[in-house]
Amino acid sequence: MLFEYVAIAVLVVLVTVVGILAISMGAIFGPKKETERKSMPYESGMVPIGPGTRRMPVRFYLIAVLFILFDIEVIFFLPWAVVFRKLGLFGLMEMVVFISILLVGYIYAWKKGAFEWE
Repeated sequence: MLFEYVAIAVLVVLVTVVGILAISMGAIFGPKKETERKSMPYESGMVPIGPGTRRMPVRFYLIAVLFILFDIEVIFFLPWAVVFRKLGLFGLMEMVVFISILLVGYIYAWKKGAFEWE
């Protein structure tokens, strides 16, 4: 009965072993001594003028997350389009509900000014 899940169990074990192995090898063979030269920012072979790191505005990350969110949700359109005729009216109504939820989220983000870039 559980024989169908053996492949998934093997995959989980394999991924865990590879992850532990990669982290262990990095800890064993990786650099351990922090020097001033290693911690310097590096840009095109030149020492930067001013601080090497800058604070990014939160709005940049918000737009990136919204893009990923809506992009992933749009991926659900392809399987629906493939089996559209088999689903009939029920499938159409389900997709109308799904698109309505997406639209409400999009309008909410728009009204909150999430897409404003200053």
